[in-house]
Amino acid sequence: MKKTWWKESVVYQIYPRSFMDSNGDGIGDLPGIISKLDYLKQLGVHVVWLCPVYQSPNDDNGYDISDYQQIMDEFGTMEDWEQLLEGLHQRGMKLIMDLVVNHSSDEHHWFAESRKSTDNQYRDYYIWRPGKDGREPNDWASFFSGSAWQKDEATDEYYLHLFSSKQPDLNWENETVREEIYRMMTWWLDKGIDGFRMDVINLISKNPELPDAHTPDPGIGTMPPDEGQTYHFGGQHFVNGPRVHEYLQEMNRKVLSRYDIMTVGETVNVTPEDGALYVGEDRNELNMVFHFELMQVDSGPGGKWDIRPWRLSEIKQVISKWQTLLHNKGWNSNYLNNHDQPRMVSRFGNDSVYRKPSAKMLATLLHTLQGTPYIYQGEEIGMTNIRLSSIDDYRDIETLNMYQEYKEAGRDTDAIMESIYIKSRDNARTPMQWDGTEQAGFTKGQPWISVNPNYTDINVQEALADPDSIFYYYQRLIELRRQEPIIVYGDYTVLQPEDEQLFAYIRSYEGQKLLVVLNFTDQAQPFKLDAHVSYHEPQLLISNYGGDHGRELAEEARSHNLRSLSLEPYEARVYLWQE
Repeated sequence: MKKTWWKESVVYQIYPRSFMDSNGDGIGDLPGIISKLDYLKQLGVHVVWLCPVYQSPNDDNGYDISDYQQIMDEFGTMEDWEQLLEGLHQRGMKLIMDLVVNHSSDEHHWFAESRKSTDNQYRDYYIWRPGKDGREPNDWASFFSGSAWQKDEATDEYYLHLFSSKQPDLNWENETVREEIYRMMTWWLDKGIDGFRMDVINLISKNPELPDAHTPDPGIGTMPPDEGQTYHFGGQHFVNGPRVHEYLQEMNRKVLSRYDIMTVGETVNVTPEDGALYVGEDRNELNMVFHFELMQVDSGPGGKWDIRPWRLSEIKQVISKWQTLLHNKGWNSNYLNNHDQPRMVSRFGNDSVYRKPSAKMLATLLHTLQGTPYIYQGEEIGMTNIRLSSIDDYRDIETLNMYQEYKEAGRDTDAIMESIYIKSRDNARTPMQWDGTEQAGFTKGQPWISVNPNYTDINVQEALADPDSIFYYYQRLIELRRQEPIIVYGDYTVLQPEDEQLFAYIRSYEGQKLLVVLNFTDQAQPFKLDAHVSYHEPQLLISNYGGDHGRELAEEARSHNLRSLSLEPYEARVYLWQE
């Protein structure tokens, strides 16, 4: 397998609005990030992924870009950004930027021109169509509720927006649009960045006939329609669309291949087979993708907000499928939360009694699989979901649109709010908890969104003062990944795939074996190593339980008996031996 720096790296994602505010306006900014670079260096991460800091009206918190080559005033200046890049590089870290080119803001000058007339030279930069029978051109639903079409009175035509109406989709069929995008990407790369995270990149190619969705294949849609719905998820016409691989290979040929960078594409509704087409090392497209299969294990037939309990066997099935099918073909990315997902310790762990051990256990999973691990800000101190008291306290456009739509449909308010508490993107967007002072040390002003009230107990200052903290456990995992090539490059074999309590797997590489055993429950669990798995003088590499129990584990490992173990609630253990 080809060895590269981005396979061996750990990435830390920063959501700038919520990371650190330097000027007291309640909004995180670039100087705030710069002030915390030594903290990131101490954690040990290699790459920082910066969510959008471009000029934007902020309809979708920066994912609606009005100028790709300017910095948003709230975040600072281009000089601040250059200081950030220099500060990271000086500390041996790299910077990847968000690339948002499925759509722009409706305030981008391309769109301002495009909407002026049907024969404007920019008209074809976007996807415009006349109405059909007094309605929208087709029945596609937006990811953010309602129709994916917006009528523009100036020309009496509709434009396509798969997300907010202020995020019109760019027309990738237009070669000039593609060349403009490639020029912009080259401009940033020439400034010295180290790669891109590409927002919903597998949606850029649409079926040019734009047919109705009608009733979609339930295997494709994330939002299966109720019978009475007007609009339907049309993913079969724009997810992994007809020319998407052609476009990405062109992008790679004209831009990406000219630099030593990393690329990760956010790809909606891809299977491992689809993923292999995007990341195959012989296909010259992307290095890795974010898939959503794991993020859908607690979604019912009604999609994201139709919440059902997840099962560990389903998590294992998804992870095992991706680990196995991409092995020696392409590369995985491993994450359990980000700016679009709830906090992982609240979703997959136990954010009350066992917050620390369960956060460490989940971290062990992420950092011992094959693939590049992604840490979302605050994950390394075990930040949790938040229950804001009123819908008025939420800021996320997806959450607010869903609330409105469900209320109009007559759904119970308490039930809607319960779904929001579990799945709203704002769970991840509350300010970073730096210390126990007012507003968690994030700002001296009024924060743009409420700080989680548990900041007095859960904060960076507390974590750095506690040798047994989640932070130091992450630090150790990152260091182990650097020391042990088997963690990066070893293959993967799941053990006992149907077990609903324990997740165990073996990694193998160059005469070594790594055994990972994870207890996903709040009860002690017995583990019996399969008889066909042979081992020789195993070493306990890491465990998330310290103190007397940790000493007992080390002694147990020295006794070389892995056939019959007992794991504490949310315990994680990693053993290494030579074959």
